[in-house]
Amino acid sequence: MLWLMILFVVGLVFAPAMWLRPSKRQQRVMGLREQARELGIAVRIESSPLHDVGKPLPAYRWRYPLQQPGPDFLLVRDVVASESLKAFQAGWRWRVEPLRDLPASALEQLGALLAELPEDAVVVESGAACVTLWWDESGSTDSLARLDERISRLRDQLAGRPDYPGVHQGPPAGG
Repeated sequence: MLWLMILFVVGLVFAPAMWLRPSKRQQRVMGLREQARELGIAVRIESSPLHDVGKPLPAYRWRYPLQQPGPDFLLVRDVVASESLKAFQAGWRWRVEPLRDLPASALEQLGALLAELPEDAVVVESGAACVTLWWDESGSTDSLARLDERISRLRDQLAGRPDYPGVHQGPPAGG
């Protein structure tokens, strides 16, 4: 009976430690975020640009070079988009279109990226500072490496093509 009592007490001591241990999904996500940092991708958990979404989503950001801002656009997956939005390609709609036409090579890269994204990727956004992927981090470190390669190529093609080319995007000159 004493052994049973000792096992019970030991179980009570270790039970909270087991609850604090990260799950397999949490361990995978921590690995993804660590790899993203190593690749130079900024990761933040923020309110997404989607309407009526209560929970924040991870935003993975690929920065444009400071002196080469990118265009502004926002593409959303059909499952979270309004039917009234203009279609871009199967499964994706423009919520904000770029003001200036994108080069054919950049549109091709963008289309290939959208076709390769996992199902939980719901928004691809570009602004003067970066290209952002809003998703629920379903991928592996291998899939993140492939996404990094594809999004980096897209970012490089879009860099220096701001919607407002006459507006200074960087810090003040000489300061």
